[in-house]
Amino acid sequence: MRHRIWIWLLVLVAAWLPGPVAHSQPFAPLESLQIHANRATSSLLLYRGEGFQKAHLARMDADILALSNAMQALPNPTTALRDSYRELQAKLREGASFGRAEDDMPWGWPLEMSKALREFLTAVRGQQGADVRAELPAKVEYLAVQYLSRAYIGSFETAREQPDTYLGQDERQLVPAIDAQLAQLDERSNPALAQVKTRWSFLKVALEDMNSGSNNFTTASGRPFAPIMVDRHTRSLSDQWMALAP
Repeated sequence: MRHRIWIWLLVLVAAWLPGPVAHSQPFAPLESLQIHANRATSSLLLYRGEGFQKAHLARMDADILALSNAMQALPNPTTALRDSYRELQAKLREGASFGRAEDDMPWGWPLEMSKALREFLTAVRGQQGADVRAELPAKVEYLAVQYLSRAYIGSFETAREQPDTYLGQDERQLVPAIDAQLAQLDERSNPALAQVKTRWSFLKVALEDMNSGSNNFTTASGRPFAPIMVDRHTRSLSDQWMALAP
């Protein structure tokens, strides 16, 4: 009974919260690269985890196209960035090509996928340098990838060699960090911030329940994973945040 109540709460909140805000200006290409790379990975996980629905494959294709457009908008990308972009794109396409049976996907492929995403994001940050404010939606999207990975295929391997960046962190570090960043922002100066904070206050409940510290692929509370709702709220939150970009 509690499980059914949890799912209905997810659906009701999703229906009540406002959708993405229209973009006033395009987001900077380097920040967009991080967001679209995470989104394309989430779309692949949804495609495989939700029964190979054509809509999820089409969304992955759209995410890869958005990632390609962000790459083309970037002047003078480094060799590391170009190479890691090609590797990530190839790994995503490969993941979509495996058959439906569990044995059709090589056991080591999830680690290869997470490695390709981490290396691409590392290359982006290497060209960009750290921008804490701009990286907030990327952190949320990265957490969503971790959540969907645990829900559908098992754990997601973070960049253990980068414990001081979001790439080496999970919900235990990132949720408090995002909380602190949002707490510093005054929604009275921009009413749209209230939408971001409201959506985050809901989304973080599911993310905190991810239970990354456990080898058992169950949530900390014992409630079922809700990957579709987490994915939807994550995209809406990052869209709203990007719309706030000056």
